[in-house]
Amino acid sequence: MKTVLLVKYGEISLRKGNRAFFEHRLLDAIRHNLKGLGGIRVMREQGRFLVESVEGDLDVGAVLPRIRHIFGIAGFCHAVKTGERDIKGLCAVGVEFFVKQLNTLNGVKHGTFRVETKRSDKNYPMTSTAISAAIGEAVLDAGVELAVDLYKPDITLWVEIRNDVYFYVNSESGEGGLPYGASGKGVLLLSGGFDSPVAGYLTARRGVEIVAVYFHSPPFVSERAQDKVMDLTRQLAKYTGGATLCVVPFTDIQVFLKENVSEVKLTIFLKRAMLHIASRLAEKEKALCLVTGDSIGQVASQTIHSLAAMETAAAFPVLRPLAAMDKQSIIDIAKKIGTYDISVRPYEDCCTVFVAKHPENKPNKAAIEKIETRFADELAAMVDTALNAAEFHKV
Repeated sequence: MKTVLLVKYGEISLRKGNRAFFEHRLLDAIRHNLKGLGGIRVMREQGRFLVESVEGDLDVGAVLPRIRHIFGIAGFCHAVKTGERDIKGLCAVGVEFFVKQLNTLNGVKHGTFRVETKRSDKNYPMTSTAISAAIGEAVLDAGVELAVDLYKPDITLWVEIRNDVYFYVNSESGEGGLPYGASGKGVLLLSGGFDSPVAGYLTARRGVEIVAVYFHSPPFVSERAQDKVMDLTRQLAKYTGGATLCVVPFTDIQVFLKENVSEVKLTIFLKRAMLHIASRLAEKEKALCLVTGDSIGQVASQTIHSLAAMETAAAFPVLRPLAAMDKQSIIDIAKKIGTYDISVRPYEDCCTVFVAKHPENKPNKAAIEKIETRFADELAAMVDTALNAAEFHKV
């Protein structure tokens, strides 16, 4: 009997023809994050991944922080593994493990328990119900002062019959979602606010590899605004295993648009210019979509009319994972993923500095497009210049 970690994956198991592809992506991510820890083996185990030490008990405290935030993992089971197959031997192992677990837990020594068995190895000669009953009886015979409750027990002893047999009581949730990069690549329009980092996190959680683009406008914003976005990218990289940030100089385009369009329409044209640039970047990066932090109706530039007027500037589909979320829900996620304390820093980005006091909130899409045709060639040249001067940072 030795301590191991069982890694559960959720919706990947529901896939059929391409299940192996997603499993390999997830397995590669786990192995990559555990590089440098000697003597660790990661392998598939009939619908689970098994993380174990080749020398004995696994140091779960060293392993878990490295893989806790990997997308695609539904949960972790702190288990013991045994090669015992005889039911008498399994009862002995189960009782020993369960008693040790009770000694580390508070408040359940005189409560209720049950044994729940999952029998993935259908060749095992007993049914799941019979296995649970035998081990449960052995627990009671060992003098454990717990009553049986099959419906709402205080503690459950889980038994999984696979190639080997696993016992566990404690488990914890993973990030869920799909393995990072399994769904293609997208370009995230990243600012220093609350919304776009959360949008990036949610999109990456669905398996989309993220390339972030930030539009920098010195001297209207300070270098600390760029540092803020760099820190946001680093925080997102804790979930993705790495990230790319493209910093695009945007000052000349902002000044140009401020001089050529009315103030009430300026925000729409600034965001259209960003979508033009992001589309060019997506083409270069072989991405398949753009990702924004738009939430319907949150500000004037995010009304349905405004989004429709902006979106025609994009050459790729625009994903808006926050579209139907309110601000508090977004902030709650930002706090959970660790971007809130960075976003709250008081360094404004380019859009905040140039926003009108009373921007138009129901722009006419056709009118916006017609206005842009008047300076389309000049704007396209400035987009080229900005992209050529862009800086790429790997974090």
